[in-house]
Amino acid sequence: MDQSDEAYCAPSERPGAAPASGQPLAECVLCREPTEYPESTRGATLCPVCEWQEAQRSACSG
Repeated sequence: MDQSDEAYCAPSERPGAAPASGQPLAECVLCREPTEYPESTRGATLCPVCEWQEAQRSACSG
């Protein structure tokens, strides 16, 4: 793997996923597990597992 592959494969910061920095974490709206988002985040929050499953469903739905 050369240098460009490493940069491409490196994890990046997701927009909207602010670090919790001591704030309580929001619950996932599907499984009620803690998410990566602070409780103050607006909208439907999903844990990483449910986020992945939701992405899989929408990618396969055409």
